[in-house]
Amino acid sequence: MAPPNSILVIGVALLLTAALTEQTFVNFSYVGVKGPEKWGSLSPYYSTCSKGKSQSPINIVKKDVVYDSKLQPFLRNYTATNVTLINNGFNIGISCGSAVGYANIDGMKYTLKQMHWHSPSEHTINGERFAAELHLVHIASDGSISVVAILFKIGNPDPLLNQMKESLNQLTKETCSGDQEAHVAVSRMKLKRLNKKTRKYFRYVGSLTIPPCYENVTWTVLGKVRDISDEQLKALKAPLDATFKNNSRPVQPLNGRRVQFYNELHSN
Repeated sequence: MAPPNSILVIGVALLLTAALTEQTFVNFSYVGVKGPEKWGSLSPYYSTCSKGKSQSPINIVKKDVVYDSKLQPFLRNYTATNVTLINNGFNIGISCGSAVGYANIDGMKYTLKQMHWHSPSEHTINGERFAAELHLVHIASDGSISVVAILFKIGNPDPLLNQMKESLNQLTKETCSGDQEAHVAVSRMKLKRLNKKTRKYFRYVGSLTIPPCYENVTWTVLGKVRDISDEQLKALKAPLDATFKNNSRPVQPLNGRRVQFYNELHSN
């Protein structure tokens, strides 16, 4: 199954830009001739994937991060709301309603618009890759983009995914072809667990991790690695075509960028 034109929704509605259209969209993959190493040559609109100097994901080397006393506590206020579970072809995601809540990042309010999973993780810590990674995509009133990344290791079931067990099973049964994407409504999904206090996080400026790899994205990678069960991981992969079951872009060069580090213990 080729990735549908739902990426246009991400490019236009979610990211508040009209950079992608029916004419500029080009299928991409994670393997073969349309894999990550070739993304930049698939379309002129994807050129940043190969030419950009601030690409994501990255390998975070703990000894090289810089503690920054100017970083503020990472505050968010997400609420229970109706959401839509989506098979985008290249990942499993959730489209959030307008009242889902927001994150306060360095004094700016970012509204949560969408979340999606990658497996295995895209970011690595000291070279270690984890079982999965959840991206929470936020947009500010000025159109700037901020993505929060949560890393997962195999362990206990994740409470957030527990709420979606039946919906994921239903999504797997849906037929997805051409430019059609599969949707399953999820009523009153409780997102309060995502409000849990963050004592440590990493911050850097990077890009989207799928074409067209737009840059100037503020990344917040949470320091605590959470648990996901093996069964849940299989359920996230089940609706995807074989070429997208492992949907992680390789880590990209830092090119002199600085990774900042927030630690609550040292913030006062």
